[in-house]
Formats: sequence, C-alpha cells, structure tokens
Amino acid sequence: MLPLVLFTSLLAADYKAFHAQREKEINSEYGWTSLVGLHWLKQGENRIGSDPSSDVPLPESAPKRVGIISLDGKQAFFSPGPAINVKQRQLRPDVDVIQLGRIKFFLIERDGKFAVRVKDPDAPRRKSFSGLKWYPADAGWRITAKFTPFAERHTIVFDTMAGVKEQMESPGYATFSKDGREFRLDPVWEGDRLFFVFRDQTSGKSTYGGARFLYAKRPQNGAILLDFNESVNPPCVFTPYATCPLPPPQNRLAIEVKAGELMYGQNNHVFP
Repeated sequence: MLPLVLFTSLLAADYKAFHAQREKEINSEYGWTSLVGLHWLKQGENRIGSDPSSDVPLPESAPKRVGIISLDGKQAFFSPGPAINVKQRQLRPDVDVIQLGRIKFFLIERDGKFAVRVKDPDAPRRKSFSGLKWYPADAGWRITAKFTPFAERHTIVFDTMAGVKEQMESPGYATFSKDGREFRLDPVWEGDRLFFVFRDQTSGKSTYGGARFLYAKRPQNGAILLDFNESVNPPCVFTPYATCPLPPPQNRLAIEVKAGELMYGQNNHVFP
C-alpha cells in the first residue's frame, strides 16, 4: 500500500494537465477573459462601432462606424460601413464570426432573444488574470453514480445570470452516496457529454456563489463517473458578459463538496 503522502502526490499529478488546460480555456487569446461586451439587439437596425452612441459599442481600437446589424424576426444581417473590408452577410448564432484587427464579434441566441458578444485579447481582465486555485485532489470525490434514464423526454429550464431562461434536454438523473447520505443531480446534454450545473454548501464561501459546472462522459451500463475534482467555475466568474445558467432546485446539494476549482476574486452577486 502506498504511503498517504506519495498517493496524494500521484493523485495531484493526474490533474496537472486538466488544470493547465482549464487556465488556457479561460485566459487564451480569445478565452473568457477576452470577453468585453454582451449587447442585446432590438428589431430593426443596430449600429455597431467604437462610437459611444453605437447600439453595439466596440473597444476604442475599432473603427467609429463599423456597420449595421439588422434584426428581422429571427434573422440577423450585417452590413459593413464603406471603409470596412468585410462582406455583407447573414449572421448565424455561434457560427459566423466577424474580425476587425484583433477584435471579434458574433451573434448568440438566448430564450428567443439575440445579442452580440465582443472579444478583445487586449482586455484588462485578460491582462490581470491571476490564475486559478483548487482544492487538493481527493479520491473520495471521484464517485461512481447510478444513472437512471427518464422514461419520456424531459427538459430543464434554467434561470441565468443574464435574466433570460435556457431550456435544455435532460436524459436522466444521477444518484450517488457520500458520507452515508444519498444525493441526486440532473444533467443536460452538451455535445456528447453530460453537463451538470450544481450548487453546494461551499457556494459563496470557498467556491463561487452562483453555481459550479461538472462534465461527465456518457453513462455505461447504468453507471456514470462524477469526478468533483474537475468541477469548475462558470464563465460569469471571469466576465460580466456571460449568460451562465443557475442550478435548478434539485441540483442544490445539502453537503459541502470540497473539491474542484475555488473562488476566483470577489463577487457580490445575490443568487436566487
């Protein structure tokens, strides 16, 4: 049997690559810390540029008048200004990205509403990023849970930090035991992974008050691995321009999950 100190060191090494990839995701050139704007569009014409009077203001390094985004129902079209070397085009949410120098902007859709996200790698939050901190790796928070599929199609409606709602499909629920008690978490699909939005009794203390995120692989033979050492903060910890789902009532755990990513900086939000 390995000495406890050696075992703990080996376990920490297992998460070294995960921590490095996580910091890259947050603070890469166009990671979450580069996000400098989230601007909700109105139907009709929305002027975009660094002119402060723009409906979609861009950083000062962008031209004063970049063009117009026209929203017609659920279709958005970008018409560039005369000095902008970008083609006129339809903007599809999370697909079509327009780049002007180092600045990028693109369309998102939430709850039937449309907004423009703006990213700038020279953003102050990116330059001042101070790195992430974690609970010590703990094998006790690598938990094999039972996964129970829903018999019928099931959706979860999330409240969000942006004040809109997000509705996503949930394939079932996970149940697990910890310290002699049983808990349940309901995930949704995100690509080919299960995505858990949860809160626990460390929230607002050692971890972020709104929620934490956890991803897991597809269930195998009715079981799923929940590795809470890989639970992370939502993007809204690093920028005020993210939308960020909040956990539904069934995902608010009455236990301290002392694993995963710790609080980043200070936050004074009040959460429902």
